[in-house]
Amino acid sequence: MRAQNKSRRYGARASVLVLGLVATGAVLAPASPASAAVPGLVRVAATSVTNSVDFRSVTATCPAGKVLTGTGYELNGITGEGVVDDLRPNGGVATAPTAVTVGAYETEAFAGNWSVTAYAICANPLPGLVRVAATSVTNSVDFRSVTATCPAGKVLTGTGYELNGITGEGVVDDFRPNGGVATAPTAVTVGAYESDATALNWSATAYAICANPLAGLVRTSAVGASNSLDFRSVTATCPVGKVLTGAGYELNGVTGEGIVDDFRPNGGPATAPTSAASGAYEEDAFAGNWSDTAYAICATP
Repeated sequence: MRAQNKSRRYGARASVLVLGLVATGAVLAPASPASAAVPGLVRVAATSVTNSVDFRSVTATCPAGKVLTGTGYELNGITGEGVVDDLRPNGGVATAPTAVTVGAYETEAFAGNWSVTAYAICANPLPGLVRVAATSVTNSVDFRSVTATCPAGKVLTGTGYELNGITGEGVVDDFRPNGGVATAPTAVTVGAYESDATALNWSATAYAICANPLAGLVRTSAVGASNSLDFRSVTATCPVGKVLTGAGYELNGVTGEGIVDDFRPNGGPATAPTSAASGAYEEDAFAGNWSDTAYAICATP
């Protein structure tokens, strides 16, 4: 951990965050009836080269004939010294995504070797699957928040984000799908802070992977212990009988001083994922208590 401490501005951005949470808190499930399940669900992975270069990028691509429902990543060999800048599903408003690209930077010079792993959650083609995006304002303010919402009548299966114009100086603090244990998610909110003061103009993009209503789609969550330890990890697990289509996370009580190092769905190339782990480090020494929330988006297989 680095010993340096930075002067941070809590008041204004805390108010923005509270208002954002209030604005996105009440969500209704889509009116359309759920009619499809998620067949053929698997998790594939791709890992970048391992070296001490400042930036690396890697793409995990779904097997032929499958589409991308959700994403994940893992930083290897670096603990709080690296940050994921891009978690970008491909596709578009009329095109089903099939791959996710993860780009990561060192937050400060790091002499060790490290790598990044991209995870793609993939399934047989789903009706109406698309990727939509929303981008925040571009300026040099310390915090920004943006929400990507699925088109009317569609539900959220997975998530992504991208920080634009800032390289290793921004951290995603909130990566939060809406919904609940009895409500299908329909949107994802991305909140990002500067990890170090910068004069650069920058923005955040939220990506929502959306499909026609899926049978049994819900969002579950798990909150880790709140304390002042440097590292914590928590896992959100799908209800019995459901599988994981996507995930999210949220850091609580730490504003720009925490980095989610692992955002990892379980499963494998022949096994459907059923949970998502979120592991976070302090980026700089932080004396306050904080916690990590993991979110799992789950549906009937």
